[in-house]
Amino acid sequence: MNNNLHFRIQSVVVKDLYCLSVTFKDGKAFNVDIEHIINNYPALAPLQDKALFSQACVDEWGTAVIWNDEIDLAADNLRAEAVEQSGDISHERIWNWMHRNNLTLDTAASALGISRRMIAYYRNGEKPIPKHIWFACLGWEHFGEGQSDFKLAA
Repeated sequence: MNNNLHFRIQSVVVKDLYCLSVTFKDGKAFNVDIEHIINNYPALAPLQDKALFSQACVDEWGTAVIWNDEIDLAADNLRAEAVEQSGDISHERIWNWMHRNNLTLDTAASALGISRRMIAYYRNGEKPIPKHIWFACLGWEHFGEGQSDFKLAA
């Protein structure tokens, strides 16, 4: 069982149509607007109905917000969306950067000049991603892996 409290939902409250207040078991609470998610995924189109949307609740394991047997949103995706909307950088950006560039934890750590453990923390959402780390990811990607002298200054 996944014990990552930062990806486990304690409670959810419908604030308005498309807006949820989500509290995670690590104590962090976010308001998250999911309108663009609903509008971009046809399977979520039924959530445009205010009566259905207002039925949001946490599943029994705290791993998703559910509306019915067919519609749910995973806690880690909601957390990532909430983090992004609050102006920070979500763990999904590191996942996607590593995937786009075919990087392992070791090669990503080497590319950025930081420890493998820190990359794992960032990728797993266990620690917030500093903006300078994300900018280093973008710079590395822009200049390419051939730029072996491109490392994050210690």
